[in-house]
Amino acid sequence: MSIIEKAVERLEQLQRANAGQTAPEAEKPAGAEPAPAPAAVSAFAVEPVKPVAEAVVMPAPAAAPAAEPVQAPAQPAAPKPAARAGGAAQTVEIDLDRLNSIGVVTPNAPRSLIGDEFRIIKRPLLRNVQGKGAAAIDNANLIMITSSLPGEGKSFSSINLAISMAMELDHTVLLIDADVSRPSVLNILGLPPRKGLMDVLTNPDIQLGDVLLQTNIEKLRLLPAGTPHPRATELLASDAMNNLLDELAERYSDRIIVFDSPPLLVTTESRVLATHMGQIVMVVESNKTTQAAVKQALSTIESCPVKLMLLNKAAHSGAGAYGYGYGYGYGYGYGHTQKENE
Repeated sequence: MSIIEKAVERLEQLQRANAGQTAPEAEKPAGAEPAPAPAAVSAFAVEPVKPVAEAVVMPAPAAAPAAEPVQAPAQPAAPKPAARAGGAAQTVEIDLDRLNSIGVVTPNAPRSLIGDEFRIIKRPLLRNVQGKGAAAIDNANLIMITSSLPGEGKSFSSINLAISMAMELDHTVLLIDADVSRPSVLNILGLPPRKGLMDVLTNPDIQLGDVLLQTNIEKLRLLPAGTPHPRATELLASDAMNNLLDELAERYSDRIIVFDSPPLLVTTESRVLATHMGQIVMVVESNKTTQAAVKQALSTIESCPVKLMLLNKAAHSGAGAYGYGYGYGYGYGYGHTQKENE
């Protein structure tokens, strides 16, 4: 029996005892005998203080969950760097009319011969990206554009191919200027030099999203070469570059990434990059690049499963001007080649 119940029972006993002694004690002074009743009431009043104290203490654990919502908003603030890496691209405006005037494919231009040629050139590349080629290709969305020697038009071809692919309905394109020793992509596009690939590889505080450029061509982004570095070859062969390429290939698996790389016979950077590529397009200048140079260049990229040839600056019969021919083949050498409008 609880103390409260005992107090109540005691109070009833006193009341019954008082009831039985009402007549004899009627003459006693008022208040002489009721003293026990206050004692019982006191016991009743003191005892509930403990439950009240317990009720105050019990909410203390409940106060801890109340503190959790205060800390919860602090946790979402931590992923800020990740947001910088993925969606903080700066926007740049490319003069499309100027590009069209120098022979570059643009979305706003009417149908042209060069536009049609790059539609043909990109088609086998896109089939491989979509897994519709002869065999599955690892990192098929990583496409390197290179040449044997300087001056064959690889950067011009890289830009045209990237823009042509960006005009597809189902693909977005990232064009990377990986010719870090002699970058030219921004110059051709009429844009000033900016931080880019080399800065990401040399400065851990610079994230990929900090240097990506969103263009006024809806599905085309750019990654400039960035600040020149004397150890560019070592940086392109570093773990940092390997991690960056893995991130580009896996995290952006739905994006086609076009690398404008240095010539194969002049520097070693492109040979390092080639080990990560799923597809390589080698630009060959018509009537200038020798077959020996082409074979030597191809021998440096044996590890890449797909190598396609693009014949550049081929004269069109009857046109009296230079255009772009194309050729493609798998493995070594030229494979099956053909020239446009022949």
